[in-house]
Amino acid sequence: MANTQNKDACTICEKVGLKPFTKDNIFNYYIPLHGLVSYGALSVNVMNPQIVPKLLPKKDLTNVFLISAVVGSACYIYGRPHLKDIKNEKRVGYALLGATLFSMGSVLAWALIKSALPKENSVLATLAGLGTGAVIVKIGTDYIHDLDKLKN
Repeated sequence: MANTQNKDACTICEKVGLKPFTKDNIFNYYIPLHGLVSYGALSVNVMNPQIVPKLLPKKDLTNVFLISAVVGSACYIYGRPHLKDIKNEKRVGYALLGATLFSMGSVLAWALIKSALPKENSVLATLAGLGTGAVIVKIGTDYIHDLDKLKN
């Protein structure tokens, strides 16, 4: 019976697009996925800072979102095939540098975009943050995938 339940759960996970919990999937899928969610929350927090305290009890979660986005992005970069032959120390350095530049560059872009938007339109600011964040992630992941193809 338990085996059937596990099989059913795996089938449901596959239908939703989730991967099984393995060490590789935790570091190369779930932590980056958490980082992506944090990145989205960071975009909302930068573009519309009054919304997060309404949803979550702690006042300022900017650093939590930022650190989670960096860790998730770093795990994503670290696990990419184009870096597999690089020494571990350099690989960690490359992953942390790329993730930090990606996240902090996004924060800077959102701050610039926010300054150009009407101050009274928080919905527009939120949508602009989420939209530009999605575009930045798409371009970044396309770039990483193209690097992986070059390695093969």
